[in-house]
Amino acid sequence: AGFTSLSEKLSPEEVVALLNRYLTAMTDILLRSGGLIDKYEGDAIMAFWGAPVFQEDHAVRACLAALDNQSRLGELRQDFLQAGLPPIHARIGINTGEMIIGNMGSSQRFDFTVIGDSVNLASRLEGAGKEYGVQILISEGTYSQAAARIEVRELDLLRVKGKEKPVRIYELLARPGQLPETMQKGRELFLHGLNLYRNQNWEEAKSRFREVLTLLPDDGPSKTFIRRCEQFQESPPEKGWDGVFQLKTK
Repeated sequence: AGFTSLSEKLSPEEVVALLNRYLTAMTDILLRSGGLIDKYEGDAIMAFWGAPVFQEDHAVRACLAALDNQSRLGELRQDFLQAGLPPIHARIGINTGEMIIGNMGSSQRFDFTVIGDSVNLASRLEGAGKEYGVQILISEGTYSQAAARIEVRELDLLRVKGKEKPVRIYELLARPGQLPETMQKGRELFLHGLNLYRNQNWEEAKSRFREVLTLLPDDGPSKTFIRRCEQFQESPPEKGWDGVFQLKTK
């Protein structure tokens, strides 16, 4: 997150050193989880699970790896700060679905990779994390397969750029039993506010989201929905509004 502005503050050599250390730490976790590194795209990593060797629990593996990635990144952040480097943050998007896998490219050069609508959605979810101020976003397809092994918070019905069908999205929070009590209470208040928001009860919804912020002052989703409620109070949605948010950026 914010890699372009971060790069402007460092020399090219410092950028490469920081990036290599980050990518190595994240890659170690992904490989230990049984994931396959598809490619590095600048500061981004693309990985997949469940192919070419089938894994029954591929969605779970992806989610737990993402949680471990963020935990390790927290440690790296402290190391970087002590070394006088800027703090680094990352967003992760995870989707589970059908896709095409194999060797793709030109007759001169090709990669073993995955393509398809399901792959595109994962990329869109990574970007959508900025809208909600969260670290890890997963789709309903992933949640349905990993629900017993993860703690989540339902966030929204989202229609991403380039897709007509909305998808229910969740913030990935923790492994079962590892969710702090304040987050558990905040999650309950947030879901109450989300229901009020979908019923167009803007003022009461804002009250619930503000209650979340008393417990979790930096909660990005609550801040996002307070802004939306205020926008809808000024300009109400059209009749028949289905509660779906249209994401206009990638």
